[in-house]
Amino acid sequence: MNPPCGRCNKPVYPTEKINCLDKYWHKGCFSCEVCKMALSMTTYKGFEKKPYCSMHYPKTSFTIVADTPENLRLKQQSLLNSQALYKEDFEKSKGKGFSVVVDTPEMQRLKKTQDQISNIKYHEDFEKSRVRSDAPPPENRQGKFNGNHTVGTLNSLCVILRASPHTQKRYQALYSYAAAEADEVSLKEGDLILDVEPIDEGWMFGCNQRTGQRGMLPANYVRPV
Repeated sequence: MNPPCGRCNKPVYPTEKINCLDKYWHKGCFSCEVCKMALSMTTYKGFEKKPYCSMHYPKTSFTIVADTPENLRLKQQSLLNSQALYKEDFEKSKGKGFSVVVDTPEMQRLKKTQDQISNIKYHEDFEKSRVRSDAPPPENRQGKFNGNHTVGTLNSLCVILRASPHTQKRYQALYSYAAAEADEVSLKEGDLILDVEPIDEGWMFGCNQRTGQRGMLPANYVRPV
């Protein structure tokens, strides 16, 4: 059965049928609703399932609401309702997020004290960990003490020190020193050195009170106390 035409409601046969805007049209009936100008599939514009030409296509218009006293009152009431809803949500969310700490004089004092403690701790750790770069190099031992001569010298000094305890001297380490030979004593800044006796220019013999280690040490790394 042939469908009816969207304009004249007469049957539309396949040879003259146009399918557009969810309807079937005769080619002659497919025209502008206003000026009746014949349209095609490329020239029509549809509005509410009716064909129009470009000239008579309905334009969408906006309604302007006048600022009457009643409209102004409704606008103000809507604004007040929004503010009341915001305050209600804010009161419900109190204590669930971050708390604002008031910058009172007491809080400022505590903050200043904490900063001072942090600075002191930093400098203490720095002093403990830093390597003294101003320590002078020890005298070169090469050719002076080696082999059996060193062992014999140290043994002789031990005998002398045990025989004359009143001549023993005390020194304090000015710098840290890592022993480079087996017969040397490692030092840490501030160590107390006992039983000190000079060996030659630049080297001494003594006992580190902190470690109990006895041996040779650079003379320019200690001072008498």
